Amino acid sequence: MNQEQLLATLEAFGAAWNRHDIDALMSAMHEDCIFEGVAGAEVYGTRHQGLVAVRKAFESAWQTIPDAAWRNARCWVSGDRGVMESTFTGTAADGSRIEANMVDLLVFKDGKIVLKNAFRKQRPHLPAQA
Repeated sequence: MNQEQLLATLEAFGAAWNRHDIDALMSAMHEDCIFEGVAGAEVYGTRHQGLVAVRKAFESAWQTIPDAAWRNARCWVSGDRGVMESTFTGTAADGSRIEANMVDLLVFKDGKIVLKNAFRKQRPHLPAQA
């Protein structure tokens, strides 16, 4: 795939997150995919490997934060690498609000995402809105 096609894949991937469209997300993932989440006990956060594990991890984002959104996305690609910057927003179970800048570093293989490595600013939750 050329750079424009990879960029279109990345932009569609970002849009699918905001639609909470798991099938569209997974259609962008390579069969050997890995997702490294923002939190976890390991240096890389938490690692999910394979389509089944990655799907479950992606779905858990919406179960934990049902109104999760990735706003103001900016994407670019270079070679087999992609970057997506955004501001993550949502409401935690206790009503507090989350708003933090984040970045996903992605690696493409055969035109699909083989690695999604997520980073998010560590920021205290904001008070619940009245």
